[in-house]
Amino acid sequence: MFKPIPVSIGLRYLRAKRRNGFISFISMASILGIALGVTVLITTLAVMSGFQKEIRDRLLQMTAHTTITTDGAPMADWAHAVEVAKKDPRVAGAAPYIEIQAMLSGPRVQGAIVQGIDPALEPNVSVINQKVKNGSFDSLTAGSYNLLVGQELAIYLGVGVGDTVLVTLAEVQGTPIGAIPRMKRFTVSGIFEAGYNEVDRGVAYANMADLEKVLRIDGVTGVRLKLHDMDKALDVGVDLAHNLTGAYRVSDWTQQNANLYHSLRMEKVVMGILLSLIIAMGAFNLVSSQVMLVTDKQADIAILRTLGLTPGGVMQVFMVQGSLIGIFGTVLGVIGGITLTLNLERILGAIETLFNVKLLPEDVYYITGLPTDMQTPDIIVITAVALVMSFLATLYPAWRAARTQPAEALRYE
Repeated sequence: MFKPIPVSIGLRYLRAKRRNGFISFISMASILGIALGVTVLITTLAVMSGFQKEIRDRLLQMTAHTTITTDGAPMADWAHAVEVAKKDPRVAGAAPYIEIQAMLSGPRVQGAIVQGIDPALEPNVSVINQKVKNGSFDSLTAGSYNLLVGQELAIYLGVGVGDTVLVTLAEVQGTPIGAIPRMKRFTVSGIFEAGYNEVDRGVAYANMADLEKVLRIDGVTGVRLKLHDMDKALDVGVDLAHNLTGAYRVSDWTQQNANLYHSLRMEKVVMGILLSLIIAMGAFNLVSSQVMLVTDKQADIAILRTLGLTPGGVMQVFMVQGSLIGIFGTVLGVIGGITLTLNLERILGAIETLFNVKLLPEDVYYITGLPTDMQTPDIIVITAVALVMSFLATLYPAWRAARTQPAEALRYE
């Protein structure tokens, strides 16, 4: 006989055709419940990770991975900072920038962030030159006082290419009549669409030299870095700040957009906890089926006890049998979750074609389609949770089986 004996008996109970079909039905329901929970959880977390990655990529293609600024004063030696940054093999590109809050006035008024950029270096850290829909990125020449505005911002201001807007900067200058804000009239030379609402409605770009003249400063706000691996953003920034030997402030993309990414991470965690209740429901069904199986096998348990099987051995019999049900359900769920995730776009397209509807219309959502990002750590955690729940579900029925008294069980046999 297959050794150890409790494992052999547990496998035999799993394969044997039970007299009570209702127990078999509950066992099958347990397997399907666990499989359904694992499938739904894998697919949902993959979709949420996909949306998170899509939002992150759209945002970071317009902003920096790491930003180095001085402590309040303009950075005058930015050319040296860019040169030092390019020597680091982890840095893909570096570019200076000026950033200031402003009020843009056209037919309507809207607040925005005006960024002064170097058109020759900016493509090294962002893709703003690829996002211009109307006009030209090359129009941001020094002395032209041209401005690129986001599509949403242009619509709200009521301006188009060739129109002028009055830019009132959040900087004051002293005059004989008192302090007044610095103002300059810019010409809209291009409209861009980044695909991210915060950028499309709240950012405008000008030539860095033009902003230096308007602000009457000699220097920039800081230097932005684009890295080959964005997860090393903070380490690269700290190393560069040390190499520059001065008082510098380093921030990375996770700090600059902390609220957004914390909320996305929290949504993913909460959704994972809620959907894991489906797995818990399958495990609860497993408890019910195992308790009924123990009741049905009272005579068998008593005979095994009289033949010398210890209470611990009886527990192992039913733990093996119940754990295998959990393993089967988990394996089916992992296979189903991976398969569903890989074919989710096709399923979505089939539903739209069958019912003639558009689930994610382009005029409503910035992200069309259903992006997925199936991460191996998520699958491992889901599998571990399902297996642990299934194992814990076997403890009480197995303990109850171990307490069976042979004399009481065989009294009426």
